[in-house]
Amino acid sequence: MEIACIVEGDGEANAVPLLVRRIIEEHDPTIYVNVFTAIVFHGESKFRRPTELARAVETAARRTGGSGAILVLLDSEGDCPAQLGPSLLAQAIAVRGDVPIAVVAANREFEAWFLAAAVSLHGHRGLADDLDAPPDCEGVQDAKGWLRSRMRAKEPYSPTSHQASFSAAIDLELARQRAPSFDKLCRDVQRLVDELRASESGI
Repeated sequence: MEIACIVEGDGEANAVPLLVRRIIEEHDPTIYVNVFTAIVFHGESKFRRPTELARAVETAARRTGGSGAILVLLDSEGDCPAQLGPSLLAQAIAVRGDVPIAVVAANREFEAWFLAAAVSLHGHRGLADDLDAPPDCEGVQDAKGWLRSRMRAKEPYSPTSHQASFSAAIDLELARQRAPSFDKLCRDVQRLVDELRASESGI
């Protein structure tokens, strides 16, 4: 079974497959799913272009041999995730409705999920030892800046340097409880896996 990811930014290219594998392992540790990044968009505006998204979905489907699933993950950047996600999902399904597809829009930023599970990142990669989550994790305007201001190390926060490491360390259940868009990611990943298993079983 395979899940091809379409993401934005080089940091997510490494972090998202790692995070998805963790979610799958928690869902069912007995199965193995090859999770990989198929397409990296540089600049969130490309997700809004139907031709760009269609090309990416088609490419991702081909890279799984037409028998895998596709996960599209982007930052909502101020747009309503509950509106943006379904809109892009409809476009993706119009291109490849024959494969399982999920679209998840992180509320504002991917980093908001790190804020949601901040207490599980105490002292990690230079973060403060007394780190605590803000009251509204997904309402923080600049989650990257929030992390940067709480790092003791000389190396400032950088998506390419820190996203994968933080994704490997965060408490998934804590992130689910405090960040609704992360909970959606977990539910969508579980759904994709269940659909792939059902397809393999011929159900």
